[in-house]
Amino acid sequence: MAEQQLKHIPVMLGEAVEGLAVHSGGRYLDGTFGRGGHARAVLSRLGPDGRLLLMDRDPQAIATAQAEFASDPRVSIRHANFSTMAEWDETAGGLDGILLDLGVSSPQLDEAARGFSFMADAPLDMRMDTTQGESAADFLAHASEKEIADVLWIYGEERFSRKIARAIVEDRTDNPITRTGQLASLIERVVGRREPGKHPATRSFQALRIRVNGELDALEHGLNAALELLKVGGRLSIISFHSLEDRAVKLFIRDHSGRVQGSRRGPPVAAAPARLAAVGKARFPSDEELSVNPRSRSAVLRVAEKLA
Repeated sequence: MAEQQLKHIPVMLGEAVEGLAVHSGGRYLDGTFGRGGHARAVLSRLGPDGRLLLMDRDPQAIATAQAEFASDPRVSIRHANFSTMAEWDETAGGLDGILLDLGVSSPQLDEAARGFSFMADAPLDMRMDTTQGESAADFLAHASEKEIADVLWIYGEERFSRKIARAIVEDRTDNPITRTGQLASLIERVVGRREPGKHPATRSFQALRIRVNGELDALEHGLNAALELLKVGGRLSIISFHSLEDRAVKLFIRDHSGRVQGSRRGPPVAAAPARLAAVGKARFPSDEELSVNPRSRSAVLRVAEKLA
């Protein structure tokens, strides 16, 4: 466990926790515990009356949380997707801050058996919660060519989505695609090495992971729940790692900021009451962080505050 924690470097740790504006007696939720880097930083700022609620859909992450924090009376732990935060009785009294670190964690990538990475051959799983849902292999076994192509294009912006989908459907009849190495080799065969320094399977693996885990739907539900649960003055601090996530967060904050969104050519549209205000602009990892943790290169942090 200690070795796993050493491998995992929390992204934009100082900036994300600073964005929460933690006060010692507050009530905070880390909805994506991972291996606890952000959670430890929040907890270090809480006094005896503070509360820290921890959620993660990954059973291994929850095992880490239980081992380290279960004995702390300020901490409560729940194995669940952050999209269900409103269903947890612990959140009913409202929250002073919510932190979400989206996407796949370093331990998930580094453990080949989880099937997130094409860097090592392993079962093609990709589920963050291995206790439920269908794996990437299950999806590729039954989905139509169009369904596969749509997933690769919409979630991965893969230009060769149709060619890859066609090859998957053709190959799976005699050779079911059940391993990461199989899929990576198939994609490389179909599209070749077109981007220097980037494996041709990168976009497809991202797309399948997002689809298998329902990540964008979870984010939509989680953002709506967070807005209702935050107390006035409470902060939402969100780190995203690809354009689809960041765009969803950016638009959510904008759409609840009270600004008029109507077209210049259309009739005037009354502004909805402002419920959120962006705190500063989007922030990105520093050069120093990038040198220590190259995986942070695509991270974007956005912070918003709940208004009256």
